[in-house]
Amino acid sequence: MDRVGCVVIGAGVVGLACARALAMDGHEVIILERESLIGSITSSRNSEVIHAGIYYGKDSNKARLCVKGRDMMYAHCQSRGIPHKNCGKLIVATDESQVDGLAAIQKRAADNGVDNLTFVDPAQVRAMEPNVTCHGALLSPSTGLVDSHGFMLSLQGEAEDHGAMVAFLSPVEGGEVRNDGIVLRTGGDNPMEIICDTVVNAAGLYAQPTSRQIEGIPVDTIPGQHFARGVYFTLGGGKPPFSRLIYPMPDPAGGLGVHVTVDLGGQVKFGPDVEWIDEIDYTVDPARGDRFYASIRKYWPELPDGVLQPGYAGVRPKIHPKGSQETDFVIQGPDVHGIKGLVNLYGIESPGLTSSLAIAEDVREILAA
Repeated sequence: MDRVGCVVIGAGVVGLACARALAMDGHEVIILERESLIGSITSSRNSEVIHAGIYYGKDSNKARLCVKGRDMMYAHCQSRGIPHKNCGKLIVATDESQVDGLAAIQKRAADNGVDNLTFVDPAQVRAMEPNVTCHGALLSPSTGLVDSHGFMLSLQGEAEDHGAMVAFLSPVEGGEVRNDGIVLRTGGDNPMEIICDTVVNAAGLYAQPTSRQIEGIPVDTIPGQHFARGVYFTLGGGKPPFSRLIYPMPDPAGGLGVHVTVDLGGQVKFGPDVEWIDEIDYTVDPARGDRFYASIRKYWPELPDGVLQPGYAGVRPKIHPKGSQETDFVIQGPDVHGIKGLVNLYGIESPGLTSSLAIAEDVREILAA
């Protein structure tokens, strides 16, 4: 059995960020990835938004890590020439009854350290975005877009420059906690059995199943697992109708509403919606577009018929069931599960991309303690 200093399970954006941070600290790092390429699951099925840190509960991991990670991401992308755009966004009240809710969002953002939101009236919104109709909005100048694949390639490259390696098509299929380390067994075409000094479980949608396969991890420390699918529709052809991101008021079902992004290539995307599902499924039902038209026309009444095309779907790794209170990122170290050298990451959904570099700093500190 080979001995490895550190194994990171999962080559999504968070796993790559953790591997990079640990490799830069001088650790021997192997990344075990079940797929054939990096970031092919949750990390490639999102809006590619750099979030400002607006919506999350005060003192939550999501709030703290989003604000810190946002600044780290802008600095990282700027210094390395990774395509990104600090385009800003508008959170719009599409009904007069929602205007008071904008003030509540502004206060929550300020509680999180995001104190640069400004209220803009309907006329100002129209001057900024002529196609948007609303009763008022909040302007967030810190929100932006990133080429998520370019960002992940930079993380992989810097991790590998410091000695890390990625083992693709290597799903973790079992393991055990021993006195001398953590044993992991992988499947795939080249099965391995390795013993590790430290393990970071950054398996995203597969984090809970991975933990359950490793004997010795207390079952009562593994949270529940639930899935919420979000689909995207794209706008066909023509000049983009917006220059900023446009977000409606947050969706009570747990999402940020059917918002619009104009990606770095000029493609206009609407979504995601929220649909709770029983198992991982990336199907995009074209019939869901009917609901999209109704939602989008609340802030863009002139949306023509028949212009939305099915795009893609992502699945959020939720740790709370439908109808219950939204939960926080879970970054779980030995103080919870009692296992030296193990960090489990659960429920890393949005704003996981924005928070990735900051999450890696937390993981680094836990393992250094």
